[in-house]
Amino acid sequence: MSPTSPANPACPTRRLTTAQALVAFLARQYTERDGRRQRLISATWGIFGHGNVAGIGQALMEAGGGRSGGGNGGAGNGAAHRMPYLQGRNEQAMVHAAVGYARQSGRLSAHAVTTSIGPGATNLVTGAALATINRLPVLLLPGDTFATRPADPVLQQLEVEYAGDVSVNDCLRPVSRYFDRITRPEALIPAALQAMRVLADPAGTGAVTLALPQDVQAEAYDWPEEFFAERDWHVRRPAPDTHELEAAVRAVRSARRPLIVAGGGIRHSAAEETLAAFTAATRIPVASTQAGKGALRHDHPADVGGIGHTGTATADELARTADLVIGIGTRFSDFTTASGTLFANPAVRVLHLNITGFDAHKLAALPLVADARAGLEALTAALAGRGYRVDPAYETEYTGAKEAWEERVEASFATPDPTARPTQTQVLGLLDALVTEDDILINAAGSLPGDLHKLWRTRSRDQYHVEYGYSCMGYEIPAAIGVLLAAEGRTPRRPVWALVGDGTYLMNPTEIVTAVQENLPLKLVVLQNHGYASIGGLSEAVGAERFGTAYRHRDADGGFTGPPLPVDLAANAASLGMRVLRATTVDDLRTALSEARDAGGPTCVYVETETPDTVSGPPPAQAWWDVPVAETASRPAAVKAREEYDRQVAARRRHL
Repeated sequence: MSPTSPANPACPTRRLTTAQALVAFLARQYTERDGRRQRLISATWGIFGHGNVAGIGQALMEAGGGRSGGGNGGAGNGAAHRMPYLQGRNEQAMVHAAVGYARQSGRLSAHAVTTSIGPGATNLVTGAALATINRLPVLLLPGDTFATRPADPVLQQLEVEYAGDVSVNDCLRPVSRYFDRITRPEALIPAALQAMRVLADPAGTGAVTLALPQDVQAEAYDWPEEFFAERDWHVRRPAPDTHELEAAVRAVRSARRPLIVAGGGIRHSAAEETLAAFTAATRIPVASTQAGKGALRHDHPADVGGIGHTGTATADELARTADLVIGIGTRFSDFTTASGTLFANPAVRVLHLNITGFDAHKLAALPLVADARAGLEALTAALAGRGYRVDPAYETEYTGAKEAWEERVEASFATPDPTARPTQTQVLGLLDALVTEDDILINAAGSLPGDLHKLWRTRSRDQYHVEYGYSCMGYEIPAAIGVLLAAEGRTPRRPVWALVGDGTYLMNPTEIVTAVQENLPLKLVVLQNHGYASIGGLSEAVGAERFGTAYRHRDADGGFTGPPLPVDLAANAASLGMRVLRATTVDDLRTALSEARDAGGPTCVYVETETPDTVSGPPPAQAWWDVPVAETASRPAAVKAREEYDRQVAARRRHL
């Protein structure tokens, strides 16, 4: 029998600490969309210290503990309301894992991340920025300094002379979609409800931070039982406004060379089939951003590949001549628009279907503010009775250009000498020949995103997992763990590949230990090219002559042009518990990749790649990207690069 509130004897209460109450509350939150219901917060990652060990840590132990839950505990958690705990090694990486999980779960389920105060909390900032920029939900629960200030300062406390209520957790404010500091137990009730509202909001989701002073976490309070009732958060599909829909129909019907730019909103809305139906009716070609790649399969007749700086020649040429650009669920970043130079037709207009008005109005677009699937369904129905379809000659043009690009892909993937060291694009070609629609590829930074965007043949809606909103080095390995956790229970288990270069690997390999601990069959491919290949190429293009981008010993003049550093990343991965397969030739690599795909535990394929100077490499960039070049310089490389920059920037326009 629960006690009752002295103020209201009819209202039963439960006496718990603030941390116990929060964990019990989180275990009873659900999302619902299209009749499908699932836990909103399905697990909590944590590294414990003096800011959370006696609060959230103790509460998690009572609420289940292991991945599959545990005992009933003092928080009153039955089997359905346990809170699984996941042990991380780096706070930033725990957020990345949570983001990977949320993306694979369609933003309908998320993870929480708890840390101590101080460096544990500030390590969350990069992951939080990545989550918010990519519009992916994650709940952050950093410990905070004492609310009651019995000792001031405490260990790891930041002292600010002008304010007594500031802590390092305030760094999380600009990268969170919602932030609150819980300075009294009862303040948790409205804050927790607001946090769930934001996490389940398809237009406003991202990182949500509830900063938890360590004394408040451990303080007991009589909580109303209603706080622990199961609660469903409906993930809405807003339909378009009638006026905006009519304007969109008029714009499409008047277009002669329309082009769809498919963004990540299509995936978040599960609108892939709706997009396919729309293109079947209209024959409008579809180019994709990094987040939107996979909106159509690579072999769909209307798919023309990636768009922008890392896009295909087919998509970029269509973009230059389009008279109507139809954005669907995209942010229209500078990579997509080639820094404002890509949509070059003087008469071009932009129509933008997006769930947020903020994005829908970018590029002075005609806005169609709606859920991607609901908006496409409405647009398809509105056009159905009006007989719109692109001219057959336009369809023939883009399908022919697509076939020509496929020949360039084949040339990049070709491996004429099986005994040679493979190039990076040949690595992708060998993977392309191996995978099926079940495989998932994860990448985020370096030169791989550009090669993948141009060349990868996506076979399913969720195969292509490239994080390019924040392009964060170190995302791939923890994100792969999150994806594997989201796909648990499927038989057979889906192969999940994390593709990283040596620079990215050295940034954040720590969660290999987590994959080993959980026996997750992560397939890690490490490409050793002795430095930052992507930034090295960019550095050369802007006249910086690859300064500081190679992993080499210093030379006699103090530069970094000596022999490669004797760093053995394969040995490092093995020391962290992975099985490692070394490959030195194309044939070796083909065998190793096949063996890794079949492996039941975490497996690393390590290969040193050849530079594409003497063998077939990826096609060059098909569109510009604005990275300012020094306006004055003494070195010829920078002077020449500035001349090219001035030529390119002259083509930039503002869409008004």
